[in-house]
Amino acid sequence: MAVTDSKRQGARRTRLTGGPGMLLLWLYGVMVVGAVSRSVVQISTEFDRAPLAYSLSAVAGVVYGFITYSLVRGGESARRVAQVCCAAELAGVLIVGTWTLVEPSAFPDSTVWSYYGRDYLLIPVILPVTALYWLRRARGGTETSQD
Repeated sequence: MAVTDSKRQGARRTRLTGGPGMLLLWLYGVMVVGAVSRSVVQISTEFDRAPLAYSLSAVAGVVYGFITYSLVRGGESARRVAQVCCAAELAGVLIVGTWTLVEPSAFPDSTVWSYYGRDYLLIPVILPVTALYWLRRARGGTETSQD
């Protein structure tokens, strides 16, 4: 009986989209669309104007995509991947945000993370902090679903 119970526990996956996780999933989905569409247009039409800024917006879109996928996927491995991506996102927002304040001439055009996400209502700096809190709380959480 103990073997059966351990197999059942192994077959369960921690849900990351329950409660506030659904709002995080929705916001990350919106950020994927915003960052990717912005960077695709900018890279394809005026890349030579601000290559660093447009490339950073594309990187932001990819990071948002990984986080969105991880939230949908669920499970402990996906939670850890999402945590790493959220930490990278937060580091990127803080580095790029500070860089745009200290040396604005380095960015002839803004990125998703410029000025800590000012063009996006500061969501890029608030979202990873909130997500990291939620993902930490979801560790070993009681909300599970079958694989």
